[in-house]
Amino acid sequence: MMMEAKMAAKLQIPTWIDSEKIGRKQGRGSLRLPRRLRGEDNLNSTAHLQPNKTWNPLRRSISLELSCSYNNFPAKTLGFESFQAPPDEALILRNKAKEIEQDLSGRCIYLVGMMGSGKTTVGKVLSQVLGFSFVDSDKLVEEAVNGTSVAEIFKLYGEGFFRDRETEALRQLSLLNRLVVSTGGGVVMRPINWGYMQKGISVWLDVPLEALAQRIAAVGTHSRPLLHHESGDPYRKALMRLSTLFEERGHAYAIANARVSLENIAAKLGQGDVCNLTPTTIAIEALDEIKSCLIKSG
Repeated sequence: MMMEAKMAAKLQIPTWIDSEKIGRKQGRGSLRLPRRLRGEDNLNSTAHLQPNKTWNPLRRSISLELSCSYNNFPAKTLGFESFQAPPDEALILRNKAKEIEQDLSGRCIYLVGMMGSGKTTVGKVLSQVLGFSFVDSDKLVEEAVNGTSVAEIFKLYGEGFFRDRETEALRQLSLLNRLVVSTGGGVVMRPINWGYMQKGISVWLDVPLEALAQRIAAVGTHSRPLLHHESGDPYRKALMRLSTLFEERGHAYAIANARVSLENIAAKLGQGDVCNLTPTTIAIEALDEIKSCLIKSG
């Protein structure tokens, strides 16, 4: 027993794990002993690495059991621990894209959601992995008005003028294939827009309002015409205005073919803050939801 305690103290399990190997091949891994023990005579050790029974590729828990024998003493288990292996998100994303490629058949993907929900960022990730082109509908409207920014269009011509140009942009996009389209936050309020988007797959990025307010307050409201004229604390004014907008639009977002809830993703991964989710993680969930939608539609 004294020998076991001595060796366990020296080993300080876990010592070193090659998580790259574990991440790619379930049940395999490497263990490296501390330098001070590598020269020990008659020291034999074995390590057994295996994934836990519940295998989640985005939250891989690996079990490590280490046995050690010394001189003529029989092998004893000196430690048993679990650790998190980092996921290979890029590989998972590529595999998810391949799974839906045939059924998607080049149909456009329209991302809808509140301002600041990450439609542009996630859209670029999706377009790259699917081999689609990425389009921001707001940018198309700006180009149609001689490069005038959305904020300036609202100021000079009013929201109605902008919405008309937005609808025309969607009409033109609906004639094309193999696009990932980031839409404006208010695009869902016109039924005619849904008519154009239903030619593809619409995906709602559902982000908690508190997280949206934090993002918008951090970068400022100068590019958000529906928020820019509010006064007061940036976070509070953003949250109040977003709450009002969501009351108006929430039912319309729910029309989308698929819903990607950042709260649900964070819960599955054991994360408390949706702001810690990467665009790739969100894109993986989006592909899963698109796949479910395609299966339901036959």
